[in-house]
Amino acid sequence: MKTFEEKWTAWLDDELSGNELAEFEASLPDKAAAEAEKLDAHKLGAFLKEQLQGRAMGNEEFFHHQLRERIAADSRATSAPEKTGAKPALWPIGRLVWVGATSLAIFCVCTFFVLREKSPTDQSQYLTEILNARVDPALSPNATISMFESKEDRVTVLWVDGLQSLPVEYATK
Repeated sequence: MKTFEEKWTAWLDDELSGNELAEFEASLPDKAAAEAEKLDAHKLGAFLKEQLQGRAMGNEEFFHHQLRERIAADSRATSAPEKTGAKPALWPIGRLVWVGATSLAIFCVCTFFVLREKSPTDQSQYLTEILNARVDPALSPNATISMFESKEDRVTVLWVDGLQSLPVEYATK
């Protein structure tokens, strides 16, 4: 069963007919005032339809197509980021680890071959010749030769004291 408000709205819209229309009009306390209100409602509706026309949208289908494309692109971007065609990083972490390990291995191999301990040789030929030489007492009567060696540092220091000149044969070497 319809309420009074539903029947009132249907009567204003001229949707009541026959027996229902007669019953509703009979239930109205002042039919003339109701008719005047109905006429005012129709005038207001016509005025609003005339004055409040919606703007006509140009190219509606293109607008809807753009919206659908944006929605589809947004949903693709949020659901599957790997399908967007993004480039992988230039140096991912795995590649950095392998490059670092390879570089360290090459460094160790080079260090082993370059810095490996060479067996110390005996005295050089120059030291041997100097030690075997005798200072001529006529040229330098107070000359002395002292030698200091450090095996761990592989250094030999030759201290010549009181020598005024070397023999001629050493000057050519």
